[in-house]
Amino acid sequence: MAVRPRQRNRPHTAAERMIALGRAVIEIETEAVQALSGRIDDNFVAACQCILDCRGRTVVIGMGKSGHVASKIAATLASTGTPAFFVHPGEASHGDLGMITADDVIIALSNSGETDEIITLLPVIKRIGVRLIALTGNPRSALARAATVNIDVSVQREACPLGLAPTASTSAALVMGDAIAIALLEARGFSERDFALSHPGGTLGRRLLLRVSDIMHTGETMPRVSAETPLLSALLVMTHRGLGVTAIVDVEDRVTGIFTDGDLRRTLDAGIDVRATTVGRVMTRKPRTIGADALAAEALRLMETQKINALLVVDEASRLIGVLNMHDLLRARVV
Repeated sequence: MAVRPRQRNRPHTAAERMIALGRAVIEIETEAVQALSGRIDDNFVAACQCILDCRGRTVVIGMGKSGHVASKIAATLASTGTPAFFVHPGEASHGDLGMITADDVIIALSNSGETDEIITLLPVIKRIGVRLIALTGNPRSALARAATVNIDVSVQREACPLGLAPTASTSAALVMGDAIAIALLEARGFSERDFALSHPGGTLGRRLLLRVSDIMHTGETMPRVSAETPLLSALLVMTHRGLGVTAIVDVEDRVTGIFTDGDLRRTLDAGIDVRATTVGRVMTRKPRTIGADALAAEALRLMETQKINALLVVDEASRLIGVLNMHDLLRARVV
């Protein structure tokens, strides 16, 4: 059935028609998604439990537009604690079915429930003994009847004006897949750290996994001098190390202070002779420090809170083991 904007006065210009139809599509798809709420029932729970009990992996299949949705659902499951992958039904009947074992569970997407490429697989799926979860728009279809659990994702109408292109139906299937994935995430006790482990290249992964020890400067690259060092010599060390800071340490490498670019400006403003003054006289005492095992994100928070651009990294005895500045965090893309 063709979709027509719900307006008393039919829009006249092309722009008005585009706006009206765009709004109508959003309205129809919103109604389709809202209708799913009443279908979060015992079948939904049974489907989730089926996946939780699975000793293997969750295999998601679908053809055409449903295949694209199935691929996204598999990716969401995999990134939220449920090992999953997508298998193309057409390829499955030509060898890829060998990827599936009796320990797995299959989620099959088909709005009609009669997709030929999926129906062809049903006898083999039954013979293997794989549990089958169906997301269909027809609870009386062959796929729904063959499934261990069927979840109704039917829609009253598609948002396509021709009533042909999968639109509302694919949105409904996608949202139901997300609902399953998030329900499983909660049931598994999946945490932010677990999420980060599967997303090490993302911003969250870097924030939750990257530690100060991974990016700090160590050894000869650390700028450090004693309190008795002439200020001019300390400035040369700062310049050569290029971190805009130098640590002040005692004979056992314990941190006693820090001298930064900001300290230098204040020293010059006070008219202090850099040639006749030791760095210990003008250093900042009791500087902010951090441990090597701390998260880089924690170092960033500390720098932002204290409005500083560098941190000295120390061990339990306050001995200097590294230096970290804001540029290191920028390079590591923690900022």
